[in-house]
Amino acid sequence: MKILVIGSGGREHALIWKLRESQRTKEIYCAPGNAGIAQEAECLPVDPGRPQEILGLAQRLNADLTAIGPEAPLVAGVVDEFEREGLAIIGPTRAAARLEGSKIFAKQFMQRHQIPTAGFAVAEGFEDAVKAVDRFPLPVVIKADGLAAGKGVVIARAREQAVRVLDQFMRQRTLGDAGRRVVIEECLTGEEASFIVLTDGRSILPFPPARDHKPVFDDDQGPNTGGMGAYSDDSILDARRRSEILRRIVTPTLEGMAAQGAPYRGFLYCGLMLTDDGPKVLEYNVRMGDPEAQPLMMRLRSDLVEILLALRQSQLGVIEARWSPNPAVCVVLASAGYPGQYGTGKAITGYEAAEALGGVKVFHAGTRFVDHQLVTSGGRVLGVTAVAESLPTAIQRAYAAVRKIRFEGMHYRRDIGAKELERLPRGAKGARSPKADPSRPARPTRPKSGNFSRPKL
Repeated sequence: MKILVIGSGGREHALIWKLRESQRTKEIYCAPGNAGIAQEAECLPVDPGRPQEILGLAQRLNADLTAIGPEAPLVAGVVDEFEREGLAIIGPTRAAARLEGSKIFAKQFMQRHQIPTAGFAVAEGFEDAVKAVDRFPLPVVIKADGLAAGKGVVIARAREQAVRVLDQFMRQRTLGDAGRRVVIEECLTGEEASFIVLTDGRSILPFPPARDHKPVFDDDQGPNTGGMGAYSDDSILDARRRSEILRRIVTPTLEGMAAQGAPYRGFLYCGLMLTDDGPKVLEYNVRMGDPEAQPLMMRLRSDLVEILLALRQSQLGVIEARWSPNPAVCVVLASAGYPGQYGTGKAITGYEAAEALGGVKVFHAGTRFVDHQLVTSGGRVLGVTAVAESLPTAIQRAYAAVRKIRFEGMHYRRDIGAKELERLPRGAKGARSPKADPSRPARPTRPKSGNFSRPKL
């Protein structure tokens, strides 16, 4: 098979790394890719924001399957373009991708279908937004309606901060049209979790749980980013909680989209807050998470190509996905200044020594080669990912690999997975905290009476 992957981040590198393992993969391409991906696939130029360019590339390559990594092409309607030409692609249509493309659409959708989420108000003008803030207790969450690369969500802890953020989003247009309209939302408390599934429109294949770390600094301080690290460990969600999420959130979401004439196929990411009242949806993503993809692909033992083909053939219900019971941890190395303005072209060293440790894979994001030297080319640069028999060991291994890598201005969180360590039984923690700088199958079943399958976990 010829496989084309669209994107240039750590998520796409992780997908390509896994897709290459399949005996079904004969040729693999990535557009536009990065320096790390170029070691594992042929990279070709394309503008991911232009669906017609992606379609043309797939046609020239005679690609058997195209997988879309980032959200922008999906929201722009790339799947619709492929389907009109009868080409195989993984992802939701433009209508279904509104779940991520518009925060307002997503919140109103959840309200209509009684999917648990935070209380909210929609504002289309600055003055209305300020009035809406005053209807919620502080802190309050402000969300830009459109796509903002993970930077359109702010938790305002004072009214003055909320007004300043609204001014930036709605008047100064710091996020462009994405901030023209906003959602004002109550601030939920609890632990966050990422729950990702694949669906073919008939069955649901759940992935193991993961947890992202969005704020840029330790202890969840500072502005939100695209993600500073993630880990996947079965302890994040027990079987009862996973079943509850499938029953109360995932299944109603898919059935609701189908009822609206926008049946959903592809990856569905539910960003959750685990509150005292049960899990509630913080956001939807219509693609695999980044950096969650990195630890999840490290844990996947099944053939990813076979899984994606089953999705295309509406046969996901007969697939049994096998997962390593071992947890995996990803630590993102970022450029100085990220998530704000940052420089590029900084020489990167030590990444080969990091991978030589064993149980470690360094996934590239913002990298390129200049005169045979690997240099930085983005805000998030590398995702250092490790797998081990226990979470403490995986954390230690990831940070040991991080210490091998250097580039000017490199910064990273030193507490990825630390909160989970505090919940482990005494004697099972190993190293107390990463701040010290240190196979179970899930098989979906066929739906009954037109409902989506609800797999036993």
